[in-house]
Amino acid sequence: MTEKQDTKVVREAVGVFESAQTLQVAIDDLLSSGFDRSELSFLASESAVTEKLGHKYQKVRELEDDASVPRAVYVSPESIGDAQGGIIGALMYVGAGVLMGPVATAGGTLAAIAAAAAVGGGVGGMLGSLLAREIGAQHAQRIEEQLKHGGLLLWVRAWDAEREKRAVDILSRHSGKDVHMHALG
Repeated sequence: MTEKQDTKVVREAVGVFESAQTLQVAIDDLLSSGFDRSELSFLASESAVTEKLGHKYQKVRELEDDASVPRAVYVSPESIGDAQGGIIGALMYVGAGVLMGPVATAGGTLAAIAAAAAVGGGVGGMLGSLLAREIGAQHAQRIEEQLKHGGLLLWVRAWDAEREKRAVDILSRHSGKDVHMHALG
């Protein structure tokens, strides 16, 4: 006896955007129209795509309908900012704690402990700022890589015909180029 498998084909809308700003406006509209951030994906970094495909690509449009192309999940600008702030704050606290502990253990005065906390927090905050800047730079580099190859790819998974129509409409309305549906696998 054989079991019948669900053969429902998963479809998604795809579009190419010429700027990060128009892409973000389209994403905001998709999210406010009932799409979940887990239904959105982007082209992975140029190095990840090259490694997976075994060759460099010339234009992002070559990759629009290739289900084997590595993708990245949607991370909102607010989440990137939260991560940057978290790194800075965590390293400030760690730096302050690392220097306060020995001063307090050695019987330092309250003023000495406060000074150690300020110095440690300042050094930790500077290191955190450098790491936070690197996060922003990596994000900007991925955007620039794709723009250099013709635009920013956005895929939107749609589970039924109504959502397909809504996704295509939103991508087209926000300056998406070559907007169309395709099947995965």
